[in-house]
Amino acid sequence: MREFIVEADGGSRGNPGPAGYGAVVVDATTGQTLAEAAEYIGVATNNVAEYRGLVAGLRAAHELDPTAKVHVRMDSKLVIEQMSGRWKIKHPDMKPLAFEAARVLPATQVTYEWIPREQNKHADRLANEAMDAGKRGEQWSAAASVAELEAADAKAARAARTARAGGADGAAMTEVTAAEADVRAARTVATASSGWAPADMGAPATFVLLRHGETPLTPQKRFSGSGGTDPSLSDVGREQAERVGAALARRGTIQAIVASPLARTRETAGIVAARLGLDVTVDDGLRETDFGAWEGLTFGEVRERHPDDLTAWLADPEARPTGDGESFAATATRIAATRDKLIAAYTGRTVLLVTHVTPIKTFVRLALGAPPESLFRMELSAASLSAVAYYADGNASVRLFNDTSHLRA
Repeated sequence: MREFIVEADGGSRGNPGPAGYGAVVVDATTGQTLAEAAEYIGVATNNVAEYRGLVAGLRAAHELDPTAKVHVRMDSKLVIEQMSGRWKIKHPDMKPLAFEAARVLPATQVTYEWIPREQNKHADRLANEAMDAGKRGEQWSAAASVAELEAADAKAARAARTARAGGADGAAMTEVTAAEADVRAARTVATASSGWAPADMGAPATFVLLRHGETPLTPQKRFSGSGGTDPSLSDVGREQAERVGAALARRGTIQAIVASPLARTRETAGIVAARLGLDVTVDDGLRETDFGAWEGLTFGEVRERHPDDLTAWLADPEARPTGDGESFAATATRIAATRDKLIAAYTGRTVLLVTHVTPIKTFVRLALGAPPESLFRMELSAASLSAVAYYADGNASVRLFNDTSHLRA
């Protein structure tokens, strides 16, 4: 049975503040580095970053050999004692992270040891490299398998020596050529992105889509678009925004915030941004659909006053609400253009887009390639979170939809 050593670390410049983690997997027998992992995770605490490093290290070990015995070494007394079961996990932010770490490998395969900070320099260096990259707006990258590169380089060197010693005969030259090919292949792997995307796709632009908190119109289910009274958040809506901010701070992944120009989205974004220590950029393309003469009315009131227009609107994405409102088709065109602009601006980053019901549903619909009528088949709650990742080849992956777990007491 193979044995690995996982060394992991995490740091936060501010606690909470800009944070990152690093992890390395080492062959316990040879001392050879097998894999490295590091990531800038946005605003988070030291403990969150340390736990994220542990999870990354365990996952890297699992990918190398899910049956291997793993000895974890960290300079975080908290993480080591909690994962060893000697300390209780009391903080609500730590419990899900500890649970996630415990699920990677069976407990019988993993042991834990605290080490002094000076013995954890490799993982500490990776964590700081990740934080430095995040500060530059970049993603940390390194060899996907350092061991593979080292082995290929060594093979090439041995073959070159053999060729020189043996007069570079045909067999030796063949070995050199094969070894060089191995090195090139390994170098290609080293720069590849993780996941199913092609090797040159890079990290996706990930949009976390936040619907604004409640306004006085929300519980009454009234049409509230970009052509109405532009209401602010209610007390409930502000509390919802606070809860979203707290949840996103715990996750520590948001690197930028972009909001619709309407009051309710700017207010929601401002509350979250204050918690994350980020600025808010406003983009008009994220505004809600203009519902024309229907603004402020309930669905029942629109059905009574404008039955023919409502029927047409429900059947045809090109139909406009009464009073020269904006059609769903026009909204989709606007959102697609905004999406493409933001993808180009935030490639490889995780961005919070604070917007409205129709834009979020449209982001999801377009990502899925679903027909326009799918807009009427999605439920989207106030202050809910959804997420879509966009890759360089044009593919998209819906990762979350209408999550409201952060709103529960």
